[in-house]
This record gives sequence, C-alpha cells and structure tokens, in this order.
Amino acid sequence: MGTGVKAYWQNFINGKWVDGSTAGRIAVDNPATGEIIAEVAEATEDDVNSAVAAARACYVSRALARITPAQRLQMMMRVAAYLRSHSEELAPIVVMDTGKRIRDARGEVEMAARYFEYYGGAADKLEGTSIPLGDGFINYTVHCPFGVSAQIVPWNYPLIIAARSVSAAFATGNATVVKVPELAPLSVYALAEACAAAGFPPGAVNIICGYGQTAGAALAGHRDVNQLVFTGSVQTGQAILHSAAERVVPCVMELGGKSAGVVFPDADIKDVLDSARAGIFQHAGQVCSAMSRLVVHESRYDEVVSSVAEMAESLRIGAGIDDHDITPVISAGQLDRVEGYCLGAVQQGAVAVTGGRRAGNRDGYFMPPTVIADVTAGMTIANEEVFGPVLAILKYDTPEQAIAIANGTDYGLAAGVFTRDVARSHWAAAALEAGQVYVNQWHAGGVETPFGGMKKSGFGREKGQEALMNYVQTKSVTLRVG
Repeated sequence: MGTGVKAYWQNFINGKWVDGSTAGRIAVDNPATGEIIAEVAEATEDDVNSAVAAARACYVSRALARITPAQRLQMMMRVAAYLRSHSEELAPIVVMDTGKRIRDARGEVEMAARYFEYYGGAADKLEGTSIPLGDGFINYTVHCPFGVSAQIVPWNYPLIIAARSVSAAFATGNATVVKVPELAPLSVYALAEACAAAGFPPGAVNIICGYGQTAGAALAGHRDVNQLVFTGSVQTGQAILHSAAERVVPCVMELGGKSAGVVFPDADIKDVLDSARAGIFQHAGQVCSAMSRLVVHESRYDEVVSSVAEMAESLRIGAGIDDHDITPVISAGQLDRVEGYCLGAVQQGAVAVTGGRRAGNRDGYFMPPTVIADVTAGMTIANEEVFGPVLAILKYDTPEQAIAIANGTDYGLAAGVFTRDVARSHWAAAALEAGQVYVNQWHAGGVETPFGGMKKSGFGREKGQEALMNYVQTKSVTLRVG
C-alpha cells in the first residue's frame, strides 16, 4: 500500500479499483481538526449491484470451493502478515480516519491480523459429524457456506470489524461485500490490498463506500445476498432486519449497549478506576460495549464519584496522533449529540461533576471526559446510548436492586461486577442480562472470546469458534447401504 493518506480512494470490486457509477464523492475529515483529508468514490445502487454480482460469480464458479482448507489457512496467514508489515503506514491512517490514539490504532491493525490468523487456523477444522441410524444407513453432516455475505461496518472500529467478518466468511467459503462507513472508510481499503496480495480470487472480497440510505439499503435488500452481518444502531438494525425478513435472509446483529458496572461494597477502587479509564474514556467512549453506567452501593458512592471525577480530570485531551488520553468524537453531529445528552441530564436533575460541555477553544470535535452523578434509573442518560466519553453514576441499596438497575434498559451487550467475593461475582454474573460479563476489569478478551448481545443489543455471535456457525448452514446427508 502507498504511504500517507491519498487524496482520492476508489471502490474495490471484482479484484479491481474502480470509480463509482456516478461522479459522486464522499469527503472524509480528520475528527481532530475538522479538515478534509480525502475523498472516496461514492457507491450507489449500481455499484452495489456490481459488487454483489462479482461476489456471486466468485461463489458460483466454485473459485472459493476449489481452495482447500489447508490452502485457505496459508492465504489468511499471508493477509495477517501483510497487515503487520504495513502497520506503521496503516496506523496513522486509522488515527486520521477515526480519531483514536495512535497506540490504539496500532492495536487495531494487530487485532485485524489476529482475526485472519485465528480463523485461518479454524478453516481446516470445521468438521461435521457421523450420526448412527442403525444397520443399512449412513448419516453425516457437512457445513455449507451461505454464498454471498454482506457486511455493513461501523465507523468506530472499521478495520477490526471488517477483518473479523471477512476472515470468518472466508474461512467458511463465503464471498463478501463490505460496505465501509462513510465517516471513516479509509483503513478498511487495506483489506482489499492484503487479500489481493494473499491470492484471494477476484470477487471474494469487494469493498465499497456509500451512504446508509442508498448503498446500505441496496445491499441489505439485494436478492443475491445470502447472509447479512451488521454492527450499528438499533434503528438501522431494525430496518435491515425488516428487509432481510422479506427475503428470509439470516443475520448477525450487534446493536449497541448501555452497559453497567456494578460496584459492591468490597470493591477495589483501583479496579473500578482502571475499568472506567478503559471502559468509557478510551476512544472517547465510542465503543458499543462501553461501561457507560456505574451502579454503586450507597456506602461507596461518594468515594467512587470523587475518585472517578479526579481520574477523569487528569486525562489529557488532544489529537490521537499525539497519543492523548481523550481523543475527538467522530463528527460535529456526534459532538452535538453527546453534549445534548449531558445538558439534558442536568435538566432532569443530575449533576455534571466534571465535563458536560464540549471542549472550548479547540479545532475538531472534542468532548471532555464527563462524569454525571445523582443519576436515577428513569433518566434518559441512564437508558439511551450516548456513544461519547460520558459516565453516568447511579446509587443502590441492596444487591437485588443493583441487578435490577443494571438490567433495567433495553440493552444487554456487556456488564461488569466489582467485588472481592468470588461467590458474589458468580451470582451477579448469572443474574446480569448481558452477552459478556467482566469481573474486576473491563474489555478483557480477544478474538477467541464470543461477543454479542442480548435483548436489543442484538443476536448471533462474532469472535471465537462460535462465530463460525453464523457463516454456515448444516446439511444432513443420509445413505441407504447394503
């Protein structure tokens, strides 16, 4: 790949870089400065049709099926090696694209590579079963790919999320069409270069950039798409599900969260502070599994509020390329949205202990780390996903009340428990309605651990061995013998 941020980026369809079918271009800005850094070719419905047709032709031609699992493993290892070898070029693009810290951008490249290694290693281990039916019969099962997997990627971790979907799809023999987010599309194009260099056949990976209401809708509703993978808002996910239901297309949905960490009286304050730093302030809180609520026992409430606020005020605000602690949110619109939630919380009776208003006298889209106390369960800030560096802190009396507060939203993506009591941690983990529960930490786990939500946080799982089952359908074959 070339060095730096190119002025113009094309779509990748059928193994070639191509312009859009119209003259439309999408401007991409740097969240730290607000300046336009590049333009990308806008994909519209015609481009979606071309990309799906290329993926479909690749699948139907059996170009993927002819690649043995052992060969597939080697190709995916080459993708991982390509990404790692270009990390120092790619990481600054991730920073300018998404706004995150340079250390996190390097981590994003590394994790993208790990997905291809992990699922490459699984490609030759997708084994069926033999089922005894008695004399005269043989029964076995095989895992079959769906065909064309359409993947709509969000802007907060575009490279990681595209990598985890493409790698799982390719390990199972599916061709892919990836719609990258118009707010942060640039880093994902590296996957096209990596896959081409690794020997993927034309059409196996297609990457397009377009707006959700045009390209996204056309892809979700396309008659030749056989499976849909989406990460994003509940509202957009519902629209995609309606479209998929009309065609009876299976989906994997990760739809955000309002995750709570429950602080019991015996919690270690250091664990709480470390988790808040990583769980809500990293990447300006733009993480679907962010710890956006703390539910704290009344005996520790004042201590936790003051300690978290002190920690938040110590964080450095600035551009991700300089590795500051608090980096910008993705756009001017997102900054308005986050600040609006904070102002609304104060109007409803909460207290902004620190932060609460956008950072003044700065270019770019900076929201300071914000701690909001005296939050009650009925407030908007306690129920809706803010997607910014904003922590709401609630108080509870009994353990049962804590669990009820934590479970009291429409979401169920993640939850946390802070306690030194092992029995209590297991009790709370069982009671919390979340796809992943963290104990005395937040975000531990890698490509190996299944990830997904309950309730309106979605269904299906990404990551881990379990994710592969979302990309295959099981065929049972029975033979009469003798």
